Amino acid sequence: MRIADLLRHKGSEVATVPPALSVSGLLEDLARHNVGALVVVDETGTLVGIVSERDVVRRLEERGAELLTAPVSEIMTSRVVTCGPDEAVDSLAATMTERRIRHMPVVADGRLIGIVSIGDVVRSRIEQLESHQEQLESYIARG
Repeated sequence: MRIADLLRHKGSEVATVPPALSVSGLLEDLARHNVGALVVVDETGTLVGIVSERDVVRRLEERGAELLTAPVSEIMTSRVVTCGPDEAVDSLAATMTERRIRHMPVVADGRLIGIVSIGDVVRSRIEQLESHQEQLESYIARG
């Protein structure tokens, strides 16, 4: 299965925020979209970072409540690992596990076209395994 297949099933909507948004605004957006990370894009729509709940928690410990007024650009990860729609889900799973990445933007032709979470990858793998199990049970029942 490819990332494009996964996106077709889950959808390609991506919640984004600008780098100048306050961390407080980021928290509102995370809650509103019920997600664990948001892609940071500049005014041209170019991907410039990714920021997660984990980023907020870690920086809050360091900086305290004043962090809430800081811009997202101060806490985001700016060296974003991305994948393409033709990449295999199994390959993505390995990359996410090795690099301890929970959310990965999907980019095609320099444009953001989706985002995949580790939960999406696990769900896809479970569906694959269930399908294989059904096929094997059907094969054995016919035997």
